[in-house]
This record gives sequence, C-alpha cells and structure tokens, in this order.
Amino acid sequence: MTLRVGVIGCGYWGPRLVRNFVSILNEGMRAVADTDQRRLDVITEQYPFIRTATDPMELIESRDIDAIAIATPAHTHFDLAQATIAAGKHVLIEKPMTDSVQSSVRLIDMAEQAKVVLMVDHTFIYTGAVRKMKEIVNSGELGELYYFDSVRVNLGLFQHDVNVLWDLAPHDVSIMDDIIGKSPIAVAAHGVAHMNYGQNKMEDIAYLTVYYPDNLIGHIHVNWLAPVKIRRTLIGGSKKMIMYDDTEPAEKVKVYDRGVELSGYDDPTNLYKALVSYRMGDMYAPHLEQVEALRREVEHFVDCIETGAKPETDGYAGLNVVRILDAASRSLRNGGATTPIDHSGMDVTVDSS
Repeated sequence: MTLRVGVIGCGYWGPRLVRNFVSILNEGMRAVADTDQRRLDVITEQYPFIRTATDPMELIESRDIDAIAIATPAHTHFDLAQATIAAGKHVLIEKPMTDSVQSSVRLIDMAEQAKVVLMVDHTFIYTGAVRKMKEIVNSGELGELYYFDSVRVNLGLFQHDVNVLWDLAPHDVSIMDDIIGKSPIAVAAHGVAHMNYGQNKMEDIAYLTVYYPDNLIGHIHVNWLAPVKIRRTLIGGSKKMIMYDDTEPAEKVKVYDRGVELSGYDDPTNLYKALVSYRMGDMYAPHLEQVEALRREVEHFVDCIETGAKPETDGYAGLNVVRILDAASRSLRNGGATTPIDHSGMDVTVDSS
C-alpha cells in the first residue's frame, strides 16, 4: 500500500516538502493544512488532487493519512507532533525539533512507545557536501580534530517566535553534531537584540561556543543583520583542514593539506626556542553527489517507515541540537556564562554567582 502523507504548514518550507512528496509518492501526498487560506489556494492550483484544511487536526485525525510532516513555527512543534504520534502516525518535524529539552525527550518516549518513526528535518545532513565532509573526517584524513568554525549570516528573515540562535544555528549545530560525533561538555553564548518586538527580546546577532573533550572546540556565528549572505564552515585537524562554502556554485568543499608544526625544543616551558614551521601543501575539491538534499531526506523518511530503518536524523539527533540551543539560551540569560551539559536528560543548572 502506498504511504499516505499530510503536510502541516505551507509557508516557506511546506511547499518544498509537498513538491518532494508528490514527486516520490504521487497522489500519496494527500492533504495540506495551513491557517492561511491564500496559501492553500496556491497548493490547490498546483496540485488539484491534494485536499486542504485550515485546521491541522483534520489531517492528524484523518484515517487516510499515515504520516505527517510539520513545517510550522518552532513553538507549535511539540503540540502538533504529540497529537500526531498519539494518533499513531509517523512524523517529520522541521528544525528545531521543539523549543525545550523536556518536550523533545517527551516526543522520543512517545514515538518509541507508539512504534512510529520520529524524524527531524536537519536537511543539511543529507547534502552531498556534508556527507562528503563526514566521510573525510571519519577516514582520519584530517588527523586529530581541533575545531569546527562556522558563519551563517544574512539580512533577515526575522522570526517572531525565536531568536537568531534558534532560527539559524540549528543548521550548523546539526552539521557539527553529525560530523564530530561526540557529546559536547559545555557551551557559552553571547548575543544582542537590536530589533525588539514589543516586550519580546529577540537576539538578532549571536556567537555560540561549544566545548568538547580533548580540546576540540566549536564556534558558530549567526546574524540577521549582515549586508551579505555568508554560509562558510572551517574544520581544522592536525593533518589537514576543510573549507565548506555553501554559497559556491561549484567546489563547495575544499580540502587543504596545510598546518602548523613545532620542533627544535625539548623543554615545553621554553617555547621561545621552538621552531615553527608551516605546511603549505596541495588543495583538492572532492566530487560531491548532485542530489537535492530535501528529496534525499524525504526518500529516507519514506524508506524508514516502510522498512523500519532508523532515521539518520532521528529524535535523538534532534534532541542533541535542542540540548545545545537550550543551554545556549540559559548562557545568554547569564551574560555568557559557561553552561555545562548533562546528557542524562537535562542540562546541569548553572550557578551564576
């Protein structure tokens, strides 16, 4: 039997999900819900066979829908996903998974008990660029990892329910989590709000530092007030380094055989005797798979439902990202204080004294 899918939310991301589900499932893409009738009219014009509704519960309670994709504001994710799972349906949730650690844990527990697929829409994990970088890191070609440094800035789009960290950083945090494959120890975040929505303070510029074991450090800069669009990541290792520029039309990933070495001294306290040498080797741009990331993700979601396979970006991957963002939010409130992370379930309470 063909999988039957509904999509809730038809703003920016929803229509892209609909397009891919139609491409893969044809009329298995059954219904779309959105509170804005004008958005639904556009869907009806493009896909006359898809029924529409202004109430998402019509899709969640429908007997002819097996799975729901949620592409709505972050603060609505938990309630919609909880209702979907309670109805026995599989669910794909746009990033971030939810707006708190507790609600993310709750969804994972519910999905496991209901035996339904819970998958998070960390789209960049399915790009050829990120898959290739992960392959290179896992091969040991970079040597010991030193850092992950990412910049994601542009002018807008301002969100009304989340700050710039919760809006833009999930992309880079999910990439970092996927490639590094280690649990962070702590985070520190700094940010400021220039544009306030009434009484709501929404940081529009933020800097997030993530600390890992063995002196591995991650740093993410996000900004809604930049004059240009920058999507660039550096990954440094003891042997080689990677530069990933998502705005490049070609050669998005470049691997550099470059580094720094110290030699010529026996006593670490006498660093002035050290000889610093710079390795300036070749650069190469690996071949990347040219497949639309969202299509690969949607195909994977369908396959996991049909075969029982574990999603690459399952609920636990979503929880990893929410843990970091949740700790970052508390760090912001504490003036950038370093905030330890407790991976047993909840982050450790920070003493700001």
